[in-house]
Formats: sequence, C-alpha cells, structure tokens
Amino acid sequence: MGSSRRTINSCLRWMWYHRNYIIIVVLPLALLPLPLVIPTQEAKCGYAIILMALYWCTECMPLAVTALLPVVLFPMMGIMKAADVSIEYLKDSNMLFIGGLLVAIAVEQWSLHTRIALRVLLLVGVRPALLMMGFMIVSSFLSMWISNSATTAMMLPIASAVLQQLKATEAQADEREFQAAAQDNQAFELEISQSKQEMSEEKHPDTKAQLDNGQCENGLSAESLQDSKRRVMDEKYALLTKGMCLSVCYAASIGGTATLTGTTPNIILKGQIDKLFPGNGDVINFASWFVFAFPNALIMLVLAYFWLLFMFLGFNLKKSFGCGVTNDRDKEAYKVMRQEYKKLGSVRFAEWAVLIIFVLLVVLWFSRAPGFIDGWATVLFNKGGPFVSDGTVAIFMSMLFFIIPSQRPRCGGYGTDENGQTVNSPPTLLSWQVVHERMPWNIILLLGGGFALAAGSEESGLSKWLGDCLAPLEQIPPFAISLVLSLLVATFTECSSNTATTTLFLPILASMAVSIKIHPLYVMLPCTIAASLAFMLPVATPPNAIAFAFGKLKVIDMVKAGFMLNIIGILTVNLGVNTWGYAMFDMGNIPHWVNITHSKP
Repeated sequence: MGSSRRTINSCLRWMWYHRNYIIIVVLPLALLPLPLVIPTQEAKCGYAIILMALYWCTECMPLAVTALLPVVLFPMMGIMKAADVSIEYLKDSNMLFIGGLLVAIAVEQWSLHTRIALRVLLLVGVRPALLMMGFMIVSSFLSMWISNSATTAMMLPIASAVLQQLKATEAQADEREFQAAAQDNQAFELEISQSKQEMSEEKHPDTKAQLDNGQCENGLSAESLQDSKRRVMDEKYALLTKGMCLSVCYAASIGGTATLTGTTPNIILKGQIDKLFPGNGDVINFASWFVFAFPNALIMLVLAYFWLLFMFLGFNLKKSFGCGVTNDRDKEAYKVMRQEYKKLGSVRFAEWAVLIIFVLLVVLWFSRAPGFIDGWATVLFNKGGPFVSDGTVAIFMSMLFFIIPSQRPRCGGYGTDENGQTVNSPPTLLSWQVVHERMPWNIILLLGGGFALAAGSEESGLSKWLGDCLAPLEQIPPFAISLVLSLLVATFTECSSNTATTTLFLPILASMAVSIKIHPLYVMLPCTIAASLAFMLPVATPPNAIAFAFGKLKVIDMVKAGFMLNIIGILTVNLGVNTWGYAMFDMGNIPHWVNITHSKP
C-alpha cells in the first residue's frame, strides 16, 4: 500500500514538473472534436481562439510564441491566406508603440526619469503621508510615458533608502531622548531618594526591592521599555514599507491608463477599433484618449491614495502630515534625497536634448488632430485622407535620438570609451545596441497576434455569430452591461496578462455592441481600462511582482488593499464613460462608421 502511494506521488510530481509539455500536447487534441464535429469556418476559428486563450492563461509557451499561432492555424484551416495573416503583425498601432518605447528607452538611458522623481520628492517633503503622495504622483506621471515595470523598479529603491534613513534617524533620536531623560532624572532622584525611600518602606515594603532591581512603577525595566519601543517602531516601519511599495506599483498601473502609449491594452484598443471599424475617422488618438482617460486616472489616483493612507497610516493628520512641523528626523531623510540628487550632477546636454524631443513629441501628438479645430496634420498632410497618424509622429521624433549627438559639439576630444579608446566624435543619444537590449519585442508580437485574431474572427464570421448569440443582452440597460463586463475583465486580468485579456475580449465586445445596438466604445473603453486594474495578486502584473518581492509583502496584504482599488477603478471608469466620455464620443447614438463597416457584403 505504501509503495503504491509513493508511486502515485512520484507520478503526480513528474506530471507537475512536465505540465507545460503535457498542456501543449493534450489541449489541441482535447479541443479537436470542435472543428471535426462542426466543420464550419466559425468553429475552426473558435478552435484557434480557445487554444490560444488556454495557452495564454497557462503560459505553457511564451506569450509571444503563442501569439504566432494564427500564422500557422488560419492558413491550414482555410480561414485566411498566410500573406493576409502575416501583414496583421505590423500595423500602424505597432509603429506608435515602437515610437513610444524608443522615447521611454532614451529617457531611461540618460536617467531623466530619476532626476524628475527626486526633484518632485524634494519639493513634496518626507512626512509619511506627504512622502506617499509624492511617490504616487511621480510614479503615475512617469508610467504615462515609460513602462510601468521600469517606473516601479526605479522608484522602490529610492523609497527604501528614504524609509531606512527615517527609521535610523528615529532610532537615534529615541536613544538620545532616553539618555537625556536618564541624566535629567539622576539628580532629581538623588534629592528625593531618602524621603521617597522612607515612605515606600513604610507603605510598600516591596518597592525598595523593585527599585533596587531597576524596575519602573509599571513593572518594566528601562531596557524592556526601550525594547518595546523598538519593536513598535519596527512594526510601524514594516507597515509603512508595505504601504509605500503598494502605493508605487498601484500608482504606476493607474498612471499607465492615462495616455495611449502608457500601457499595452490602450494600444490594442486603438488597433482593434481601426481594424474592426476602418472608417472610424481616427476616433481614438492620443489627444482624445488623454482627454477621456486622464481625468479618470486622476480620480482613481486620489481615491487610491486615501484608501492606502487609511490602511497603512490611518487618518492622524497631525502625525502623518506634520502640519508644518519639521524635526531632525525629517531633515536627515531630506538630506538622503538631496545627496541622491547631487549624485546625478548638473543637467547634461543629453538630458536637455531628450527632454526637448519628449516635450515636442507630446505637443505634436496633442495638436495633430485635437478634434475641436483642424490640427497641423489635417492642414498640411491629411486633406486627401488620414495619411499622417500618431504612429508617424512617434517614429519621426524617435528617429532624432539616432541623429542628435549626446554631447555638445566642440573642438578637441570627447574623452575615452569603455575600452580606453579616444572618442573623436560624440555618440548619438541612442544606439541600436541599447535599443536592441531594452526593446520588448515580445509585446509587438503580442499586439500582432491580437490583430490577427480579430481579422480571423471577421473573415470566418465568428464575430457575427458571437454578436448574434449576445443579442438578448439588448434588454439589459447599457450601464449595467458595461459595469458587469468591466468586473469580468478586471477579474480575468488578475490571472492572465492584461495584453492577452484585452486581445481576447475586445473583438467579442465589438461584435456584441453592434448586435445589441450600442456604441462600441461604450463597452470597449471601460473594459480596456479594467484590464489594467490588476491590483490583487502578485502575479497579475510585473509592478505587483516587483513590489511584492521588494516590500516583503504577503498575498493577503495585496488582496486586502487591491480588492477595494479594483472596485474603485471599475466605478470611476464607468462614471467617466457615462459622463464626460458619453458627451465626447456621442455614445447616445450609433456612429455611422459602425453601419458602414457592417453593411459590407
């Protein structure tokens, strides 16, 4: 009996260790009856999508490799030609994404983001509540332009250094206060010792023995009292560290929703809208997305701040904010940040160049097609059609990083390189080697896989079939549909990549919106942002994983804090869709580009 149990346990362990290989082989065979029993184009496309969804959820293969499956499955099943599938992997949205990433890489390469972060923190102050506010503001702003993971990885060491200094300074201050109190009390104790001793011996005979043993009136020795204070301080800073780590990673995820290039789901939405509704008139661009999403991110950030403040610091305003009081502990922590800032040195030519290109890019994005007036692209290039897009601008400006030198041209040498060789001409702001090392090429393939899935669903008729199946939802109020779907996506994204989640859901939501006769953006916008609301689990998103490891968090800490933030995020995005978003995109009417697209034979 014991040997058989050991054999079973050994087999189970072997299966667990080899689970990825088993999943890769077993899943396609298990799903094979679907296209065999129902030999229609819709069933074949459904087989491919279900297989990819399960591969993405289990991560038995790298996500980018799974995204390449349509190149194999769609031609073999007769859904699309290989050339038509392959062209989906490099769309205009991919170009926008690449341009945004090149800007982010340049900002990180020259530590411009570190300088911005430290400068803001020096302005905010080091009181716990103000410090948390400063870190959340900086993290959310930086993640609007660079990756959420890079923002979190950069901000957490700064937060750790400041908190360590605060703790060390507080411990030293407590030690000084303890020693000063002991010295002050020594003379006083000598003066009254005789009378106190006589009274104590008459009324409390055991008091003398307690005082001789060094005990206080409450029965604790001075050393025990000091140890107790030290334990309280350790618990206080452990809780503060947890709160600071969570505030950084949550703010990074929230900030990423504010701009079109801030996080991958936003780019996927634009790509899917352009793919499924080609005549949409560039309804989603950098400016329109920012006008809708930035207020939503701001509201979410404020509510998240107060929730984390309540959880980890309480609402003792005098203690948390300081109310204008400055002590030695604050000065020491401020000195640490000042030293970190000084290490960066004076602002270099390269930093100014990157900053100017970055600001110009943002201005060009906003002014290309602002909506209320004709933008520069409309006046100069787009009179005959939408020739110039946000992707065009992003690639043009990012090319300047490979043209502009990183040092001001001057006579003489430019120092030596890593190998000790004399540099005769300055290198450019970016080199292809740096880009090659830091560019997340896998995300570009993931984007392409999503566009290929959407194209396959349209070609096979699966999108129309799914939309017809969801037609009974027309009887439910639209705001309830949006709320439930946002909750569903936010739950799904806790266990799956937000890129994979958005890729799977958006084509289905678009078909459903057409079938039940509501504006596609009414459900696609909130669900896209909901895909970034991965706050509850460490595995949900890379910033969570980084904070979980760095702050010595427990899963329950993240679940308790993240559950309420998920609810806050879902409510705020649906508030936005039903207020300013409703007016912006005229969601009360079915747009003409939906009817044009779906009236085609």
